[in-house]
Amino acid sequence: MKLLIIVTFILLLLSLFLDKERTKEALRIAWNLLVNILPSFLTILIAVAFLLALLPKEALARLLGERSGAIGFVIAALLGSISLIPGIVAYPLSSVLIKNGAAYPIIAVFITTLMMVVIVTLPLEQKFFGFKVALVRNILSFIGAVLIGLLIAFVWRMI
Repeated sequence: MKLLIIVTFILLLLSLFLDKERTKEALRIAWNLLVNILPSFLTILIAVAFLLALLPKEALARLLGERSGAIGFVIAALLGSISLIPGIVAYPLSSVLIKNGAAYPIIAVFITTLMMVVIVTLPLEQKFFGFKVALVRNILSFIGAVLIGLLIAFVWRMI
């Protein structure tokens, strides 16, 4: 992480040297993105903190851990499908879940469904693409997410 910060700082200085105005504009855009994402990020982190405080680590491991089996996949897939969380928030959230006993294949299912299957926005998608296309896309994405999780579980056991 320290290396990433150092490299970023060096590249920022290089960018400032090469084109001061474009760098300032890029920093303004980055700041606005941060300000827009921060409320979602903090809300999710607070919700996860409460969840982890109320749910013992053993229970989380039982629901989303290595030995949760199909139930863990189903829980992760359903949570990912109904959640409307930006990707930039999903990765730190997944890291917290992994540190508290969730398995990598199950987190892969969660993140994949989160990015590809969005039940909440189905009516909007239906409006633009039609019900059949929206439904088929979401179903295929859901199946794909589960297959990705299974593939990761298979590869994970080989490593």
